[in-house]
Amino acid sequence: MRKVTRYPVEGHNSLWYIYRTVSPWKGVRNFIFIQIARYCPILSLKNWIYRNVLGMKVGKHTAFGLMAMVDVFFPEKITVGENSIIGYNTTILAHEYLIHEYRLGEVVIGENVLVGANTTILPGVTIGDRAVIAAGSVVHKDVAADTFVGGNPLRELRSSKLEDPLDPI
Repeated sequence: MRKVTRYPVEGHNSLWYIYRTVSPWKGVRNFIFIQIARYCPILSLKNWIYRNVLGMKVGKHTAFGLMAMVDVFFPEKITVGENSIIGYNTTILAHEYLIHEYRLGEVVIGENVLVGANTTILPGVTIGDRAVIAAGSVVHKDVAADTFVGGNPLRELRSSKLEDPLDPI
């Protein structure tokens, strides 16, 4: 079960209430800086933007691949540990706007984590240290440390200490 806080709404779908939860100016400002970071090839500059402009907690030597997309409205709810890799075109969300409610949740990615390209990480999940997420996965639940997971729905592909998670099984 993901750790999200649910906020019910009445009337229109919850996206119509977005600016009751976040300033439109914050959304515009964050969008501009996220787009700069998405296309920037300089890892240290990306991390500086994430830490100092967007308020994310990003560990040393963490690398965000080209086109990685972090939550526009709540990037401060994202933590990524040291020496982790967030793959190309990965999306990390800290919010969900649904028909009758919206949800907010912290996303915590541990140290030495590898997130494969084109992965989507949903709000309220924790990914343990040294976990490996296969490319194209949807992370809709917590991932234990030292596991290799993948798919949609997400399932464990291998567990225990991973010497080299890319070796054939």
